[in-house]
Amino acid sequence: MRKTDLTISAFLVPFDYLVLILAGIFVYYLRFDALVALRPVIYEIPFSRYFISLLVIFLVWLGIFASTGLYSLGEKRHFSKEFSKIFLACSVGTMLIILFIFFRREYFSSRFIILAGWLMTIIFVGFDRILVHYFQLVCYRRGKGLEPILIFGSSELAKKIVRYIQNDPGVGYKILGTPQTVDELIKDWSSRAYSVSQVIQADTGLNRSDTLSLIEFCNEHQIIFKYTADIFDALSSNVRTETLGGIPVIAIQKTALDGWGRIIKRVVDLISVFLGLLVLSPVFIILSIIIKLDSSGPVFIGLQRIGERGRRIKIYKFRSMIRNAEQMKADLLKYNERRGGPLFKIEKDPRITRFGHFLRKSSFDELPQLFNVLKGEMSLVGPRPHEPQEVAQYQRHHKQLLTIKPGITGLAQISGRSKLSFEEEAKLDIYYIENWSLGFDLQIIIKTIPVILSGKGVA
Repeated sequence: MRKTDLTISAFLVPFDYLVLILAGIFVYYLRFDALVALRPVIYEIPFSRYFISLLVIFLVWLGIFASTGLYSLGEKRHFSKEFSKIFLACSVGTMLIILFIFFRREYFSSRFIILAGWLMTIIFVGFDRILVHYFQLVCYRRGKGLEPILIFGSSELAKKIVRYIQNDPGVGYKILGTPQTVDELIKDWSSRAYSVSQVIQADTGLNRSDTLSLIEFCNEHQIIFKYTADIFDALSSNVRTETLGGIPVIAIQKTALDGWGRIIKRVVDLISVFLGLLVLSPVFIILSIIIKLDSSGPVFIGLQRIGERGRRIKIYKFRSMIRNAEQMKADLLKYNERRGGPLFKIEKDPRITRFGHFLRKSSFDELPQLFNVLKGEMSLVGPRPHEPQEVAQYQRHHKQLLTIKPGITGLAQISGRSKLSFEEEAKLDIYYIENWSLGFDLQIIIKTIPVILSGKGVA
């Protein structure tokens, strides 16, 4: 591991602690200072008592931060991932405070402090991580703290990884070489041995013998070994070990959503939908009025899609097309721009209404799918739901997309949307299915916002 990463990780603990305390002090003066207090003060908590409480509470929070992976070592830091962890950690910390007050059965004079404290800790810690990321990026762009690596292989995938690292200094890697065979690596090693920290094997066609030789070489020289794998050839990361008659057996699970993961995801969906419908109700009314004024036809439409385990569902959308649009599709298939897959799209679709262009570009047409989530047919995050005739054209490996409920947004939607080929979209959605976590969902939701605002790659 790089010395820079170790230094930053060690620095983050006291820095987060300081920032959390500053957030707590800010909330105190926001509530009790006569110049900024938003409501009349009935009972004021003495600052000395309040400050001591902050010191103790936020020491516990550092433990929560650590348990959510905010101080993980040897892992690339991305702000979108860190923010989801910050949100989760601060929410858990706040819930613990509420539970403590409840079980102590003591009257607490200011609910404002609890709510404002939750929000301000997220904002303050989020801002401190932005500063750290910016400092780290400046160092990388100046060539400082970059991790020296080797990219092994000559495949197109290896070249793609090399181009990506060279074009994005924020990745934090410096490529010292691209050996194509194990013999070439061993021959040239003497000039690199003192500095290379990891080897990334990017040749998915490498035979088993050469792969084992490469792993042994990395073990011998204390180098981190990483490898890429075709998502359809790789084994799932969700494995469970059991024994049968004393013989170890490894079970490959389809998704981490089996068991408690499914329950947690459903609870989060329901809470989010209730809040979303409450906040967005004025938007629903305004959009409904404009749709009726723009063109004749219903405000909402129900479209046949295939959901979890191949079940047929009817998803709801704001109408963005003229009447009888589905009947016109057969005549437009020859203009389909999404070749190499079952999906249909044309750039200037004559069926879309004037206001429909805005609805689609902003993704507002999909807001009624919140009712599908409420009914349990969809989730906030998941694979894109496809039409029955599209699913009928699935290849065998595509059917893994039906393992879980489809989502309003998903990994494919934030990674290129309609600009992706169907195969690329499927790979991303299957990766999501195999690697689901609550933090992953939150990360996708956060990244969905700028994608919608930019309107890029709209389906």
